Amino acid sequence: MVQIAVFVGTRGRGSNLRAIHDACSRGEVPARVTLVVGTRPDSGAIEWAREAGLPTVVVEPGEGYGPRLLDALKQAGVEWICLAGYLRLLPAEVLQAFPNKVLNIHPALLPKHGGKGMYGMHVHEAVLAAGEDESGCTVHYVTERYDEGAPILQLRCPVFPGDTPESLAARVLVLEHQAYPEALRRVLQ
Repeated sequence: MVQIAVFVGTRGRGSNLRAIHDACSRGEVPARVTLVVGTRPDSGAIEWAREAGLPTVVVEPGEGYGPRLLDALKQAGVEWICLAGYLRLLPAEVLQAFPNKVLNIHPALLPKHGGKGMYGMHVHEAVLAAGEDESGCTVHYVTERYDEGAPILQLRCPVFPGDTPESLAARVLVLEHQAYPEALRRVLQ
C-alpha cells in the first residue's frame, strides 16, 4: 500500500481530498492517505481530515519551510504527494526528494488557462471569456513552475451557452472527483 500525503489549500472544503481518500478506502487506488498537510489550522480541508481521523500537520510558510515539510513527510513515511487546492509552489527540496511523485489537479484543460493566478473561479471566468466550447480538468505532474508538468489525465465537459463561472465550476468539480483517483491509480500501477 503506497503512502500518500495530500496537501490542501486554505479556502476549499477538501472535496478532492475526500475523493482521493474515499477511492483509497474502497480499494480503487492502491494507496492510503497517511498525512494531510495544510498551511492553516482552520482550513475546511484540515478540519474535515481531523474529523475523518486522518493524520494532519500544519506547516506555516516562512523560514525553513522546505525542511519542515520534508521532516513531516519523512516522519509519516510518505511516498507520493497529491496537491488538492494547494496554491503554493512546492520548495525545490521537496520536489527533489519526490522526483515524478508529486501530482496536482487543475480545473481546466492545460496548457490553456493555467499558470500563476489561475485558480478557482479565475480559471472558469477565463474559460468563458475566451469563448471555449469545452472545459474540464487536468491531473499533471508537478514541476517548479505552475501547471507546466506533464499531463497524466484530462476529463472534458461542454461549455454551454449561458454558463456562469459557478455553473461551469460545478460541472468541472464532478470531473475532478473522477479524474484525481483515476490518475493516481494509473501512476501507481
